[in-house]
Amino acid sequence: MPQPLARIVEQLKREPSRTGSIVITVFGDAIVPRGGSVWLGTLLEFFAAIDIDSGVVRTAMSRLASDGWLERNKVGRNSFYRLDKKGRQTFDTATKHIYDPPPSDWTGRFELLLIGNGGDRDASRDALKNAGFGSPLPGVWVAPSGVPVPEEAAGAIRLEVSAEDDSGRRLLSESWPLQRTADAYLKFMKTFEPLRASLGRGEILSDTDAFTARILLIHHYRRVVLRDPLLPAPLLPRDWPGRAARQLCGEIYRGLLPASEQWLDDHATNENGPLPKPGGALARRFDGT
Repeated sequence: MPQPLARIVEQLKREPSRTGSIVITVFGDAIVPRGGSVWLGTLLEFFAAIDIDSGVVRTAMSRLASDGWLERNKVGRNSFYRLDKKGRQTFDTATKHIYDPPPSDWTGRFELLLIGNGGDRDASRDALKNAGFGSPLPGVWVAPSGVPVPEEAAGAIRLEVSAEDDSGRRLLSESWPLQRTADAYLKFMKTFEPLRASLGRGEILSDTDAFTARILLIHHYRRVVLRDPLLPAPLLPRDWPGRAARQLCGEIYRGLLPASEQWLDDHATNENGPLPKPGGALARRFDGT
């Protein structure tokens, strides 16, 4: 394993266990484009490459299944998993946020949602955060006009407001922790810049290392970008690090894609054998970076 990747793996080991989160990354990034189902043994082989014990992985899979993220299909003694409804809905929302370029057609207006007290407020909180809404006050949620409103908040009172220039920036500062997100982007770039430099020098990764690097890249990037509301450029600081972080992530991702897909060709199976080939959408990820 090349030194830049080894350092990323060592850093991962020093953090609290995120095995379940990495499992979701594997499914969303690599398995869904290839039919959506994968053998547990394939996952165990991947996690062995980053020195995560099979017992820890099995526990994480059971917890994700019981929480509605995954569904299991037992064939003989073998277990196969795919994203359940909850996991698939979250993945569908996250996919555009992670891989597509930020929208550039902002109208200068904001979507404002008002949600009353009670169970509706609690039920909609996570869905609104994942959809890119911020909250300046309890029960009040805001996003640039055009951001889809999740089903969980369908009962909210909806208003459209104009808040440009200083008013818009004040609304942003009270709705989203932009400085915290900026710091997280800078940390992400510091972690993965050595890997980009290594690939830029022509270092060749094995298929196993390329797949490992790809999953850890998206695992780290999505933890930041899913907290980023992807606000219109006119409302962001000129030196906003999200742009550079996306460019770095896209460059590394495209460099890793051929070898990492070869690993899936050679090692990943579902109920019917080797995974099907991915569609063309996979190759278009991070277009425009």
